[in-house]
Formats: sequence, structure tokens, C-alpha cells
Amino acid sequence: MPAAPADPPPRRPTTAGETTAENPWPVRLLAAKMDAYIAKMPWTWVEGQVVQVTDRPGSSVVFVTLRDADTDMSLPVTIARRALGRLREALPEGVTHGTRVVVHARPEFFAKRGSLSLAADDVRPVGVGELLARLEHLKRVLRSEGLFDADRKRPLPFLPRTVGLVCGRASAAERDVVENARLRWPAVRFEVREVAVQGPNAVPEVVAALAELDADPAVEVVVLARGGGGVEDLLPFSNETLVRAVAAARTPVVSAIGHEVDNPLVDLVADVRASTPTDAARLVVPDVVEELAGVRQLRARARRAVAGRVGREEHALAALRSRPVLAAPHVLVDTRAAEVDGLRERARRALAARLDRAAVDVEHLRTSVRALSPRSTLLRGYAVVQRADGPLVREPADAPAGTALRLRLADGEVAATAG
Repeated sequence: MPAAPADPPPRRPTTAGETTAENPWPVRLLAAKMDAYIAKMPWTWVEGQVVQVTDRPGSSVVFVTLRDADTDMSLPVTIARRALGRLREALPEGVTHGTRVVVHARPEFFAKRGSLSLAADDVRPVGVGELLARLEHLKRVLRSEGLFDADRKRPLPFLPRTVGLVCGRASAAERDVVENARLRWPAVRFEVREVAVQGPNAVPEVVAALAELDADPAVEVVVLARGGGGVEDLLPFSNETLVRAVAAARTPVVSAIGHEVDNPLVDLVADVRASTPTDAARLVVPDVVEELAGVRQLRARARRAVAGRVGREEHALAALRSRPVLAAPHVLVDTRAAEVDGLRERARRALAARLDRAAVDVEHLRTSVRALSPRSTLLRGYAVVQRADGPLVREPADAPAGTALRLRLADGEVAATAG
């Protein structure tokens, strides 16, 4: 009996979305599809920094590693030797580490190695004029966003506990900042982060160091320090990523990049710009000699002010004490007592005079009363005739014959009968 026919092999998926664990793509198929897809990509101009050059004798191409100026990302590039030769002729110092170039390239995928690179047929240096034009455009953009505004800049602390310092490795800028700061204020502490300050690694390393110091609560001010150099040497400190990182920092930042004539964009966004690293040391910490002299001067001023105030108060007190009312306070009482005595004497004399006049008046009245008294008339021999029952006899009809009478004399009474 013939054997049953074997099942046909499963159909290969035509797209990546159709693959499964039971029906996957082999590596060769995926590599072929990636190669076909990448081959459709057009030629493009790419800018970056040269970080490695491998020139093998006898080879028609030169192998270069091109790195992004802002982030830690790179791609290998194969450049035709003739194109790189023209670039070397255009650059007096040749193609060196950190040279900024623009290449005309397209992606190439090597299926056997599974690697991707750029194949370039033209490479050109980025000239200083073009770099300055780009920096001027970036400056306008950042200014329009308000990153250079004075009202967003923060004042430096008077006496920071710890100063953060971002500088080159074993650089003169580090010595200038640290030594001059400690000469001014010996107790100052530094948190130093040594990083690349030029070349393709400068931006990510400076940004990382700044972020680390900004996150440290003990660090109260951060100094970015670098010595002088050419325009291309200072380009990392005009990089947009670095400039925005400085603007976003919560800790005040001092920019001490280059010399007085240098003006990278980080100077405009930093809270304070120092003309040199030595000037940065002067700005971040006070001079202990000057401060002690200021303290002595203030103490002398305070002493003079207190002595002057005390002197004025003593003079005013002496003036008050010299016034008669305070020099002889009993004078006021004596004066009032004399006034009271005078008034009492006047009152006594007035009362005596009044009493004397009243006594004379009484005497006059007594004399007048005495002269008008009936007894005075009786003393002259007259008598008052009254009936025995009391009524006065004023005429004979009031006392008929036989009426009992009483005769009142000056010294007594006599009984009588009317006849």
C-alpha cells in the first residue's frame, strides 16, 4: 500500500505582522527585507562631530564615526578618500577629534554583519561664519522665549555653604576658582565635577554634572568654568541643550566661560556672568578681610551712634534738672503757701473790719433802741395805766370810777382804783 503524501511546508509570512512563534522569519529573510527597505532611503545631508577616524592604507574609503553634537548618539560613516582629501585641504589643522562636518550620505545595511552605516560621497566643514549665523538664530529664538530676561535671574547667596563647580579635568579654571575663593573665604566648600569642556562629549557631560549638582540640596550656587579658546572650542557652551539645562536649573548658576571678550549663549541665560574664572570666585563668596573690616566699621558706627544718643539724653536730663521747678521743687510749694498765708491774712483783716463795723452798727442800734424803749419814758416819771384785767387805759372812758387799775412804773407796779 503506497505511503501517504507528506504535508507541504507552511507558507512563509509576507509581512512582519504575519509571523508567529510557529511560523517565524529566518534571519536571512529579515536581513534581506531590512536591506531592501533601507536601500529605498534617499541621500541626505547630515551634520555631526568627528570622534574617530580610521584610515587604512590602500583602502578607497576612510572609516569615520560621526556623533551628534547634543546627545550621546553616533553612526559609522564610510567616506570616499577623495572627498575626505578635499576636506583635509579645506581645514588647516586637518580632520581632528571634534571637527564639525556636514556629509552627503545614504544609509547602507550590511546583511551578513547586521550593521548599519552611512556611505558618504561628499563631506564639508562647517565654517565659523555658518556657525556664528546659527548661533545668532538660536540667540533670537531663546530671547523670544524670555530665557535672557533679567526678571528671571536669581540673586546669588551671600555666603553659600557649598559651591558646585563644573570644569575641565585638572584645568587652570578649576585652580583659579578654588584657590581664589579660598583666599577670600577659607571655609568655603566645593563640590567639583570634572568633565569634558570641548569636543563631542562636552555637552552631555556638562549637562549631567549640572543636573547632579542642582539636585544636591547642600549646593547653593553652581559655577560653570572654562578657560579661553577659539570659537569652535567654546561651541558646547552655546549648545541649545546645555543652554536650556542652565535655564531650567533651580540653583543659581554663574557662567565663567573664556575671557572677557568671549560671549557664549550660556552667559546670557546664566543668573550671573563672570568675565573670568577668577572673577567667578570673587562673585560667589565674600572677602573675609573686607567683611571683617565692614563689621568693625559698623560696630564703630553703632558705638558712636549709641554714645551720641546717650550724650543727648544726658544733656536733656541735665537741662531738665537745672530748671527751677526741679532744682528747688519746694519753691513752688513755698510760693503757693505764701499766697495762701497772704490770702488768709487778707481774709482775717477783712473779717475783723467787717466785725468792727458790725459792732459799731449794733451799738448804734442799741442806743436807738434804748432811746426808743418805753422804760426810758418811764424813767422820766411817766407810768403806764392798765386795768387789772390787762387792757391799757388810754382815755378816761376806758377806766370808769371804781375800776381796779395797775400802774406800771420804771421800777415796778402800783395798784390803784379809778375815782
